Amino acid sequence: MPIGVGGGTLTPMPMPKRTDVDDYFRQLDDHQRPHLEVLRKLSIDADPKAREELKWNLPVYVRGDKANLWMLQNFKHHCSLRFSPPFFATQKAAVEAAGYESGAGFIKLPYDRALPTELLKALMRARIEDYEATGS
Repeated sequence: MPIGVGGGTLTPMPMPKRTDVDDYFRQLDDHQRPHLEVLRKLSIDADPKAREELKWNLPVYVRGDKANLWMLQNFKHHCSLRFSPPFFATQKAAVEAAGYESGAGFIKLPYDRALPTELLKALMRARIEDYEATGS
């Protein structure tokens, strides 16, 4: 559906369809790839029991039958590490204390800023511990 902009219309550009997680990474723009590849490595290292699955056209790290641990998202000027909003609410203060923007379930990671790898590892560890305690 076209969106009116300054008297004209703008049709939103659809996200390219990916066939699998590897294809997701192949289709990233050059300025997106470094951050998202680091996030992928951190994700794989954080939980060797998790599987990478393509859901909603994005990489999701899954445990058990269908427990989503976290998701990676790419945007034009930033990427995000997304968790369930209830879990992330318990971590949001640490994210904001580190000087990063956040929303309902995600930390915003600008491409022009170094990744806070220790913070990201801590978030992932906390989510794994949450999953192991609750099973969801």
